[in-house]
Amino acid sequence: MRLRRVDMPIRQEEPKDYTAVHTVNSAAFESPAEANLVDALRKEAQPVVSLVAEVDGEVIGHIMFSPVMLSGYTNLKIMGLGPMAVAPAHQRKGIGSGLVTAGLEKCKELGTGAVVVLGHTWFYPRFGFVPSVNYGINSEYDVPPEVFMVLELVPGYLQGVCGTIKFHPAFKDV
Repeated sequence: MRLRRVDMPIRQEEPKDYTAVHTVNSAAFESPAEANLVDALRKEAQPVVSLVAEVDGEVIGHIMFSPVMLSGYTNLKIMGLGPMAVAPAHQRKGIGSGLVTAGLEKCKELGTGAVVVLGHTWFYPRFGFVPSVNYGINSEYDVPPEVFMVLELVPGYLQGVCGTIKFHPAFKDV
């Protein structure tokens, strides 16, 4: 039986959290690559949505959204979700879901029209993500089409557009 934790505080990341966020990402991905990506995006990509989940004052989860560009449509406000990490001891308790939900709400508040993610097909569709090829949108990276997904935060936002999503250059190092 899975325990669901739905009452944990989720808040905007603060400078005091940087070390803990780096640690959570390194542990969740078993490599420092994603943690280093978070550090780079924090410095170089604006605006960024960067949220943390806490239990008893300890950062146990993190999610980041950064701007991406759809080729030929520089006027669209689209964010890329990722990385998202939960400390291994706290996984499968609803923390990742809470982070995604809170992050999508923050993106809406910022006027973001759509969000893309390269992620697990068993996880992200529960939030409304669908394969981006349904919209004629592809990733700049060579990935299976079912794992590159999009969610319109504004209904009809991607109607009539197509192209390739370009990520911040820092993603090339992952």
